[in-house]
Amino acid sequence: MKRAIDLLFSLTGFIILFPVLILVAILVAIFHGFPVLFTQNRPGKDEKIFKMYKFRSMTNEKDIEGNLLPNDKRMTAFGKFLRHSSLDEIPSLINIIKGDLSLVGPRPLLVDYLELYNDFQKQRHNVKPGLTGWAQVNGRNAISWEERFKLDVWYVENKSLWLDIKILAKTIVKVVSRDGITHEGDVAMPRFKGSHFSKQTNS
Repeated sequence: MKRAIDLLFSLTGFIILFPVLILVAILVAIFHGFPVLFTQNRPGKDEKIFKMYKFRSMTNEKDIEGNLLPNDKRMTAFGKFLRHSSLDEIPSLINIIKGDLSLVGPRPLLVDYLELYNDFQKQRHNVKPGLTGWAQVNGRNAISWEERFKLDVWYVENKSLWLDIKILAKTIVKVVSRDGITHEGDVAMPRFKGSHFSKQTNS
């Protein structure tokens, strides 16, 4: 049932939003250059790695040594709009159609984090990751990693069709209100480092 719902909504959404997808792709090319898509390996169910697609919300500007500038230096006004409106997530519908993602589930994080999880946190990979999730409607990027993982595991232990419907409804409210987009003024969540973290990443 969950897979059928994922396919129905992702295919319908992709068809309806296709003109928007083309328009956003053109604007990303203008403001951020090529490629227009941000692709990155992420762990899915049972830690199986897949390539996730999003629109780029940052430029690829580098310092004189060839290193990428910090996130806040590469984030453009258009990029902030993409994130605040969640339009950068449209290409992820392809991941749902392919079966990498579900509409609802723990958000897929970085592959680097796999070796940092404890046994409790690893439970987030017992289900397919989602485009939105219980943590996203209960704080999104404004909560700590510890709180986020507790919410992810709670979802895994209490998943149901009704809960998914509730999360999708609350996601719409969150996107419209732009609640929890940033973490204490940063443009992205700090990098997870086990019990200590400081750097930023495109999580």
